[in-house]
Parts: sequence; C-alpha cells; structure tokens
Amino acid sequence: MDRMRPVLSGFFVLFLLFSPAKTEDQSVIQALVVFMEKLNPGSMQTTPNWGWNTSSDPCTSKWAGVTCDKDNETVKKIVLEKLNLSGTLDFESVCKVSNLLVLSVNFNSITGNLQQEVSNCKRLTHLYLSGNQFSGSLPDSITGLPNVKRIDISNNGLTGQLPDFSRLTSLLSFLGQNNQFTGPVPRFNYRQLDGFSVANNDLSGPIPDDTGRFDANSFAGNPKLCGKELPVQCPVKENKKSNFRDVLIYAGFAVLGCMVLVLLAILVFKKKKKQNDVKTHLSVKARNGSDSGRSSGSKNSRARSEFSTTSVESGGVSSSMVVLSSPVVNGLRFEDLLRAPAELIGRGKHGSLYKVKPDNGVPLVVKRIKDWKISRDEFKKRLQKIVETKHPNVLPVVAYYSSKQEKLLVYEFQQNGSLFRLLHGSQNGQLFGWGSRLSLASSIAGALAFMHHELKSDEIPHGNLKSSNILFKDDMEPCLSEYGLMPINPHDPDPTNDQTTTPFKADVHAFGVILLELLTGKPVQDNGSGLSKWVTSIVKEEWTIEVFDKALIVEGASEERMVVLLQVALRCINSTSTPPTIAEISAMISSLKEEEERSMTSSDP
Repeated sequence: MDRMRPVLSGFFVLFLLFSPAKTEDQSVIQALVVFMEKLNPGSMQTTPNWGWNTSSDPCTSKWAGVTCDKDNETVKKIVLEKLNLSGTLDFESVCKVSNLLVLSVNFNSITGNLQQEVSNCKRLTHLYLSGNQFSGSLPDSITGLPNVKRIDISNNGLTGQLPDFSRLTSLLSFLGQNNQFTGPVPRFNYRQLDGFSVANNDLSGPIPDDTGRFDANSFAGNPKLCGKELPVQCPVKENKKSNFRDVLIYAGFAVLGCMVLVLLAILVFKKKKKQNDVKTHLSVKARNGSDSGRSSGSKNSRARSEFSTTSVESGGVSSSMVVLSSPVVNGLRFEDLLRAPAELIGRGKHGSLYKVKPDNGVPLVVKRIKDWKISRDEFKKRLQKIVETKHPNVLPVVAYYSSKQEKLLVYEFQQNGSLFRLLHGSQNGQLFGWGSRLSLASSIAGALAFMHHELKSDEIPHGNLKSSNILFKDDMEPCLSEYGLMPINPHDPDPTNDQTTTPFKADVHAFGVILLELLTGKPVQDNGSGLSKWVTSIVKEEWTIEVFDKALIVEGASEERMVVLLQVALRCINSTSTPPTIAEISAMISSLKEEEERSMTSSDP
C-alpha cells in the first residue's frame, strides 16, 4: 500500500495539471450571469457559443463579448454592442469582476437609472454607454472611479446636473452630448482631455475659462450657455469706479455718433426722393403704354438654385426625373426640388453638391454632374444597375435626372458628416480611435469588394473614392456615397488611373490612400501622391513609428497591427507591382480586425 502512495500522488498532480480550471470564482460567474439576465438578451441566448451560464467559464469557454487576459485567468473586457439588449444595467453584479477594465454596451435599448454601485468597478478604465435609453441623473459616485480614462454617456435621456469631475485625474475624454442635463458645465481637468462634448443638453451659465482647446461644437445646442466661443456672450460686470476722464471720452463718442446719424439721415432722404422721382416717371410711362406687359411672376417666388434653373431650361423635367421607390422620398416630385431652396455645400472638378429640403420632407443632397459624355439611355442603364446592387454600407440613390447638359443624383442627407470631416475637421467631441478606424476600414473594404464583384461585368467602379465620399449614418455606421458616378478616363494623366489591368485598379489605389489617411491622420492633397511619397520615404528610413497618428500612439493602439494595416495600404498604392484585388484587401483587413477583437489584454487596453 505504501508503494502505491507515490503513484497515486503522481496521478493527482497530473489531474490538477491537465483538468480544466475555473478562471474566475464561482461567485463571480454567478454575478455575471445575473448581470446578463437583467440586460434581457432575448433571442441572443440562442446564438452559438453564447455562453453566459453557470455551467461554463467566461474565459476558457469564450463567452460572447468577453475578453480575458493573456493567461485566460480573469475577465478584462465586456463589450456588448448592437445586440438589442433592452433590460437594465446591473453595476452591482458586473463590478464583482475585480479586474474589469472595459465595459461597453453602446447602441442597445437599455433603460433605467445608472446605479451608485458603478464606483465599485475600481479598475475600470473605459465606460461606454452611448446610444441607449438611460434616464435619471448621473450618480455622483461615477467620479469615484480612480482609473477611468474614457466615459461616453452620449445619446441617452439622462437628466439633472453633472457632478464635479475634477477629481478624476486620469480622465482623457468625456462625451455627454444629446442628453437632457441641466445646470452649469461642471469642472474637469480640461487641459488633460483630448475629447469632450456636452452639446445638445439644457446647460446654463458660462463655459469654463480654461477650455480653449475645445471649440463651440463641444458646447453647441445649449442656448443658456454663454462664452466667447458661443453665439451668446456672457455679461460683463461693470466697474462702478469709472473716473471723470472716461465719462468725457464716452460723451465725445456719443456726440460724434449723433453727427454721423444726422449725415446718414440726410443722405437717405435725398436717395429716397430720387427713387420716388424715378418711380413716378416709370408709372407715367407704363400708363401711356400697353397693358399687355404685366408681369406674370409672383412677388413671393423664390430664386431657383443653379441646378434647378439649368434643368428647367433643358426641358422635359418631369419626364426625365426618375424617383425610386423609397420611404425617404415619400412621393417626391422633381417640381418639389425646383421649389425648394438649395444650399451649395461642395464644389469639385466633377460637379457640385447641394443640400435641399423640400417642404415637409427630409433633407436631401443633390449631386450635379456636368460635361459627362454619356447618353441618357446609357446613364439610365448604369444607374439602374447601381440601384439594384444594394449593400448596407453603400448610400442608395433615391432619385436621378438626366439631360444633355447635366446629370442629377439625389441622396438622403447624412447629418453626421464625412470621414474627412471627422479626421481633419471638428470631431464634435467624438472619439475616433484605432478600433473605430480599423472597423471603418473593414466595413468600407467589404462594401467595395461586394460592389466590384456585382458590377464587374458592367465595369462600373466607384471612380471617385475619397474620405469626403465616406459618410456616417445616424448610428455612425460608415457608407460609400456617389458610387459609380465618375467613369475612369483611360486618357487621364493621373498615374492612379492606369487601365493596364482592370477599371477597378484606381479604386484600389484610392482605398490605399484612405488607409494612409486613417493611419497618419494627415489630410490628402490632390490624388494623395504627396502623402504616399512621404509615408514611403519614412518607412524606407525605418522610422515607421513616425508615420502613425499621435492620437493612436497616445491611445496605446497595437503598433504591430497598425504596421500590418500600413503594409496593406502600401501594397494598394505600389505602382511597380500588381495590386491586390479589393476582395483580397477586404479579407486581410477582416482578419486583422478579428485578431484585434481576440487580442488578450493583460494591462490597460
């Protein structure tokens, strides 16, 4: 029996080594299950590999939305975005995960108040609650998160006053726009923040004096706020100790002002008298003439927009306007576009862009294309093929018009703007980190690959791919606009339009430039050749890290994965070799995105 003891001990050790171990305490697993039950996942529970039950482990069983550390020992991230969750958020349960760093439930339908227990998540660095239906006030305890860096509570129904965030010394961004907060703008360590917005609330009083880093967009939509960056200026406190000299100076200005007013009145009186004389003369002349010259115009008729005037003069507007079946247009007629005022919002070498809002309708965008040598029938056939090729990340055409002089395309106006504006303009407090940029690249590559595949036989590429033609829908999902409106000219001296392979090669090159734009954060001039040469030269000198946007470096984005995406971009723009197809590019980026999502974080993400 004594001889058997070492053998049994050996078996026991092997059992301990090779048996599946629980990475979290059973009490933590139970708390997570309760947390999910209160979120009311509904049909999501039938998703393969969903997990979230007490009979499995969140790390070794890879529960949906859960990321653990590199050793699969403890939960680090819980990301449950766009899952149609409709319950309540139970901080008391989820904060029992002692090493939780990231909690994101963006873009669901979660209701209820935010609990005071949020402060129990002591190691939390990222809290994302945007795009839900939270109500009530923001608990003061949220300022008790000692390690939090990013807070996004935008696009909810939160009310009450915002607490004092100045004690959060690690906070880098706060997004609270599109809620119903009242009271003053609270104190923050503004000089430390790289992202901030409290736009579209009901805040009042002056904006803090030390917020020079953030423009009016961060505070817009609060009519009771005042400040030098805002339309409403704060009242200046008067100094009651004005001396006699100041009084004399002001009195002198007043006398001088009166003299100027008198002179202006005399000039106006003389001008009006002259106009009356002219009107009398014209009236007498009209009475002596024929009555057939009466004006048929209306005093209240609006001036037509540039595209409307040209289109009308070309004749046959109603018969040439094709309105597609879409709930957006809702019975729109071409005459509605003619009557609606148009605002010029962009002009390029291929045409102009107008924002139009017909009476009782949604805002639309009209793309006006001039001097395109294509027959009406060919244009119609081309548009029909594009319209039939539907993809969720391609902005659909809702109507179009064709004449000899010009072509018009009508789209729904996207109020969240373009990728170009988000990268190089005002971000309105929106974060655009590495994960968001990689996700956008993946979505656009996928959409472009789909369109290329479906329209390959018709040889219809995008033709004008650039960051200003990538727009954001209401949910900030990216979409391609103006697909197929510019035929690639084989005689164009632009080297990116080389037609030696396929008519889609220029799209690949243009997409590579967009990837460089995402990675460097630098705007593109002309066709992007300047940015391409700069990046290539830096990489050649083996200073690759200098290429990347500093915001991504500060964020702590994976340098390894950024380098991989950079290599994909360089393959796209390399004119000395055959570029990959957009389908191959899409597969590469999709794989990179999956790797990013699977990445194990042992420290601050």
